[in-house]
Amino acid sequence: MILDGRKPPLPSADKRWRLVDAAMRRNGYRPQGLIETLHAVQEAFGYVDDAALRFVSQSLQVPPSQVLGVTTFYHQFKMKPQGRHTCVICTGTACYIKGNDRALEHVQKTYGVSVGGTTPDKELSLVAARCVGACGLAPVVILDGVVVGKLVDEAVQARIREWLKT
Repeated sequence: MILDGRKPPLPSADKRWRLVDAAMRRNGYRPQGLIETLHAVQEAFGYVDDAALRFVSQSLQVPPSQVLGVTTFYHQFKMKPQGRHTCVICTGTACYIKGNDRALEHVQKTYGVSVGGTTPDKELSLVAARCVGACGLAPVVILDGVVVGKLVDEAVQARIREWLKT
């Protein structure tokens, strides 16, 4: 959607920006390519930072507030570097009723990590999701993208300990 024929320069010489630019080019630099572009940023860099938000906003001619709104709405977009492992604990109604609130609390205390944060050793990032859409498996935890369901608090803890050893 580059109206005057000029697109903003890449934020740096980092070659990963070319991948992001290619995603925008595939969509003709139109605002409709926002989510695909954010996925490209996330895949290339592991997270979407302020520089990426500004670049995407300028390139697609979308208000910065809209880019930030989309980035913060979807839990798969991260705005800070993540740990080597990511643990997503579902806090939706079914999971909450079946004790995932206790599992979340326990992970926070045991590993010294807050929701949305990463341990100091960069091994574990903790995410709380409102619902992961697997209510029939409640309570659900997602470990590095693998959905693990029907775990009680103690089993969640054992699974996380084993998982972090790998």
